[in-house]
Amino acid sequence: MSFLQKISSNVKNIKQLEYSALAERTNQIREELRQGVRKPYGDVIDVSFGDPHRAGLKPLSFVRQVLAACLYPQLMNSDKLPADVRHRAQRLLESCVGESVGSYTATAGIPEIVQRLSEFITRRDGGVPSYPENIYISPGSQWALTNILKILVNTDGPSKTGVLISAPCHSITTLSILGLGAVPIPYYLNEDEGWTLQVEELQRALESAKKFCNPVALYIINPGNPAGPRHVQSTSSMQEVIRFVSEKRLFLLADEVYQGCVNGDNSKFVSYKKVLAEMGPPLSDTVELASFHSASKGFTGECGLRGGYVELVNLDPVVMKHIHTLFTTGSCAPVLGQIALDLMTNPPKPQEPSYPLYHQEVQHMRTTLAENGKKACEVLNSLPGFSCQPVEGGMFAFPRVFLPPRAIQRAKETGMQPDTFYCMRLLEEAGVLSMPGCDFGQKEGTYHIRLCIVIHKDIMENLLRHLANFHQKFMMDFC
Repeated sequence: MSFLQKISSNVKNIKQLEYSALAERTNQIREELRQGVRKPYGDVIDVSFGDPHRAGLKPLSFVRQVLAACLYPQLMNSDKLPADVRHRAQRLLESCVGESVGSYTATAGIPEIVQRLSEFITRRDGGVPSYPENIYISPGSQWALTNILKILVNTDGPSKTGVLISAPCHSITTLSILGLGAVPIPYYLNEDEGWTLQVEELQRALESAKKFCNPVALYIINPGNPAGPRHVQSTSSMQEVIRFVSEKRLFLLADEVYQGCVNGDNSKFVSYKKVLAEMGPPLSDTVELASFHSASKGFTGECGLRGGYVELVNLDPVVMKHIHTLFTTGSCAPVLGQIALDLMTNPPKPQEPSYPLYHQEVQHMRTTLAENGKKACEVLNSLPGFSCQPVEGGMFAFPRVFLPPRAIQRAKETGMQPDTFYCMRLLEEAGVLSMPGCDFGQKEGTYHIRLCIVIHKDIMENLLRHLANFHQKFMMDFC
């Protein structure tokens, strides 16, 4: 099978499985439960998406209070909201046209919020300057990524445009690249070494793709998702990547939406922009970079508000004009999403009334994430046929499942990928909805499942108990 045929086959599987079989069966099971059909579980535990609120975690009080006051300004006349919440809401409304969140904003976002985002980035990167004119707020980071890809993809050239993407990778990113008429070029992370990125693999992927397309960009997810585990890149690894993209004249796309979800003792998030700046000229002046962040991920978790941003580095002014025009076609990002971004990057300060509760809620989420990741790893690695790397970044466990040959054969007979077959049985028999590794890309002959770990501790314990019981029975049935 050719390289392009493999890509097309993988994408066909993604479309078919993610949006059809598992989701459809989940809805059917829930309806059956409502109608009183007896099952060994009372409800489906859904850990298929990285959506904290969908998973049952409560929104941050400070964020929702400010949003409520912005939506209903009369609340600011009451002392039921903390003083700093009312002050923040008033300041945000004053930055809106007509002092209403229902008004359009500038293409790049509310100027005052864009300015504060640049100040946040500068603080985060230890003083490396960030400029408001290089930042665009968007309806989620994926929307911004797709727009930048539109600039990079050449549909009129003699060969297709190629974009190197990690495997595993977000399925929606793969579909976006294909939807633009480009070719996703998978490079495989090293699972045995904690899902690390190796430049030798980038080189292999690049050279193999040149026979079929013209590679123009490298897409990096850091901290890693869905491979979450140890995929929090070190500075030395990032420096190697930057030298690689410079040498190969590739545009660097850095998906950094999980930068707030790093819980390993020896892991620390450092942005690609900071590393690039510290490497100095000529790299810091020439490597083209787009960095993405979002209010959907991390502990803010406001997925439904659709607020993200992209910061652009070292782009030609002419290209920046094209990007501005392209973003203008979307009018502006939802105002509530813009506000959520502002609150994520500028939380309450220690001296403000909302700080104690905000700090308590965030610390609870951090503790939950760390404990769930550790517990999931311990339980999964204690089961025969499972291997799970330590979870130190992101919001997911992505364990490998060593499926028996009989299970693989049965999956083929039913027309499913082997790990989808496993996930379907897990759903049917244990009431746990996970995502199969084939939806994200994986080395041929390997199988995985993805589990969101940002859920209540008691739900995690219940999930792991159901999963362990199911897995032991599954392995006995097919061994």
